[in-house]
Amino acid sequence: MINALKEKIKGKGTRIVFTEGSDPRILEAAVRLHKEKVVEPVLLGNRAEIIGSAQAEGFDIEGIEMLDPAEYKNMNMMVKRVVELRKGKMDEAAAREACLKTNFFGTMYVELGCADGLLGGATYSTADTVRPALQLVKTRPGNSIVSSCFIMMKEGEETLVMGDCSINIDPSADDLVEITLQTAHTVRQFGIEPRIGLLSYSTLGSAKGTSVEKVKEASTRLKRMPLDFGVEGEVQFDCAVAPEVASLKAPNSTVAGKINTFIFPNIDAGNIGYKIAARLGGYEAIGPILQGLNAPINDLSRGCNAEEVYKMAIVTAAQKYMDI
Repeated sequence: MINALKEKIKGKGTRIVFTEGSDPRILEAAVRLHKEKVVEPVLLGNRAEIIGSAQAEGFDIEGIEMLDPAEYKNMNMMVKRVVELRKGKMDEAAAREACLKTNFFGTMYVELGCADGLLGGATYSTADTVRPALQLVKTRPGNSIVSSCFIMMKEGEETLVMGDCSINIDPSADDLVEITLQTAHTVRQFGIEPRIGLLSYSTLGSAKGTSVEKVKEASTRLKRMPLDFGVEGEVQFDCAVAPEVASLKAPNSTVAGKINTFIFPNIDAGNIGYKIAARLGGYEAIGPILQGLNAPINDLSRGCNAEEVYKMAIVTAAQKYMDI
């Protein structure tokens, strides 16, 4: 999948801003992206710190753009636009102060059309990456929330997708419907045909509880929609992936036993689930890929390595050429 995306974007000059430009993992990925002409990285931060970090790590960053918010020549224009976007919530002084922070500056840089996408989170929290995006870039028309998914890859195995594992703490039934639709949209963008299961500790009424009822309600609403993909829920994980279990627990389901896209009932289950798959199952987790935003803005895990940064930059750049 990553190789296919590379071919899609290679040589297009797609500009991706990195909010933590002096981080060694970011620098290593940026050098590789620049050398391969896959992405044009823009490293945000103090210029001297970026150069010093690159020298200390032995990275040749010649030709890679660096941008220090404190030196940005069009800051007055950016501040004016922030005041417009945050009308009544941020005055000029507050906007100017916010724009000196690379996460906020980078988001505005994308909003102004100066870059095609943003990748952050190597040191920033998810909230610090998502909050400016919601305030400035905002959600795509028809979307009321932002969610996320991870694409899980393992050699010799079918690619799996898991959501939402990093944004919505305790989504409502309405939220689960939207997360399901957003995730189906995302996975199709990346060439995966979704077979979706809304996970629970119950399968089709085998157990009861508040969480079960929430997932059941979301599934019922989805099944009433004119969907062009299969969905089942509420469903236990074994019934979702094992045909022999599905034949017993959900014999009339068209997707149970062969589900490849998993929607979790809350962030606890989602975060634990994808990390178990990664650490014990040997799957590589690509993400979190943010869904529902008006521009390609993505978050990194603070435990990421340079290879993960490299792949997420490619994913972010590829979203520029998709119906995000």
